[in-house]
Amino acid sequence: MSGGLLVAGTTSDAGKSVLTAGICRWLHRRGVKVAPFKAQNMSNNSAVVVGADGRGGEIGRAQAMQAAACGLAPDLRFNPVLLKPGSDLASQVVLLGEAVDTVTAGNFRVLRPRLAETAWAALAELRIEYDVVICEGAGSPAEINLRDGDYVNMGLARHAGLPVIVVGDIDRGGVFASMFGTVALLDPADQALVAGFVVNKFRGDLGLLQPGLDMLGQVTGRPTYGVLPWHLDLWLDAEDSLAYGRVLGRPAAPYGDEWLDVAVVRLPRVSNATDVEALATEPGVRVRLTVEPAELASADLVVLPGSKSTVADLAWLRESGLADAVLAHAAAGKPLLGICGGFQMLGRAIHDPVESRRGSVPGLGLLPIEVTFDPRKTVRQSAGAAFDDVEVRGYEIHHGYVSTADPDLPPLLTYADGRSEGALLGAVYGTHWHGAFESDGFRRRFLAEVARQAGRRGFRPAPATSFAAARERGLDLLGDLVEEHLDTDALWRLVESGPPTGLPFIPPGAPAG
Repeated sequence: MSGGLLVAGTTSDAGKSVLTAGICRWLHRRGVKVAPFKAQNMSNNSAVVVGADGRGGEIGRAQAMQAAACGLAPDLRFNPVLLKPGSDLASQVVLLGEAVDTVTAGNFRVLRPRLAETAWAALAELRIEYDVVICEGAGSPAEINLRDGDYVNMGLARHAGLPVIVVGDIDRGGVFASMFGTVALLDPADQALVAGFVVNKFRGDLGLLQPGLDMLGQVTGRPTYGVLPWHLDLWLDAEDSLAYGRVLGRPAAPYGDEWLDVAVVRLPRVSNATDVEALATEPGVRVRLTVEPAELASADLVVLPGSKSTVADLAWLRESGLADAVLAHAAAGKPLLGICGGFQMLGRAIHDPVESRRGSVPGLGLLPIEVTFDPRKTVRQSAGAAFDDVEVRGYEIHHGYVSTADPDLPPLLTYADGRSEGALLGAVYGTHWHGAFESDGFRRRFLAEVARQAGRRGFRPAPATSFAAARERGLDLLGDLVEEHLDTDALWRLVESGPPTGLPFIPPGAPAG
């Protein structure tokens, strides 16, 4: 067979990514050869995939997570178009893993046919290789201002003849109106592909919700395939839901006698903020994202994460008062970590003729390094060691390179070939590597050092925490929720047979296009 399904949403962050992953895990456990697909993703959270030519390329981190749900290694075709916003008006275009251009409102129409052709070709290849491809839309299919030329939502469904289910987040309110409105704003040909709905993040008595589900079925002629409950344990690999001040995950009680408090600065153009999720899997480690300078004062560890706009985010850090709070934290001898763009901010100067084109700007001056941006982008998986003998794996995505450094500056990491990477100066740590904390031994050793430097003598890393196992538990939980709360027989019929026939038209609809 060559089955497929498109998971669309009433809004961004409605639950498309997790529902797609859950359906993928459910099918994988049934023995189906299934793959994920998202024609275009807009996100600065990306993963590095080694392509057929041996070079590293980028896809959305959500699609890497969905690949794991399918029991697959990530493939560049799972997310052929990735847009990485560098400002409110421009995004870097990553096509089949490689940065090829910058898109703005002015040139998007020119680029779009090439992007669509690449996406459709990738999907066609996947449908030949796999029994089922579960596709994820982007934003909402009812963004009617973008329907002309769309190749991600209903444009993709029309091109590939895919049935569509629409997921809505009831936790935000207005889910029935948004589901009805999503269908009613589509033209007749698009509406004919929308098979039904899934309600996400429900809390409470399902009996109180049922009259609304019944009425939605009456006014749309389409069923609700199930209601997924809100669940505390679904937080790894977040894409759109990292909120200011939010505590990540569900911190377990300390293994030792004390907690470790980690404050992560929520930069405006934060990139791969998921790096800190591995820290949050450790018992006794409380990880929170913040934009408040006062919240850094009480933290044991402050993290400056990656940034898609390093120079602009550094300027924001100063304007917001957070730079002063970071400097005060470091002056007190408390641990400070910079990752990728955050690492670059810690140096004496940044020379950037590429990303911001602002030339040379002063850094925070906490590390004796200077960083220079190059048009060539480093995208690769990396392996090495830290703290002399602890194995570490990660990946790199950056234009900035350490161009000048004190020769006596100790590295944080060492590549497998012996080259130095990052920096370690007292309690100030820096690295270009993303994903390093997913290496369990390195994470434990790092946290033990941080606790010592922060004076948390009673904190001890748990000896057996496994990040990979935590991710697998999350994926299995998604599969369980799909099996327990959705009409999987009906979903299978959609995957196997395509859109149902005879679905009613809901006025007013958009003009036929």
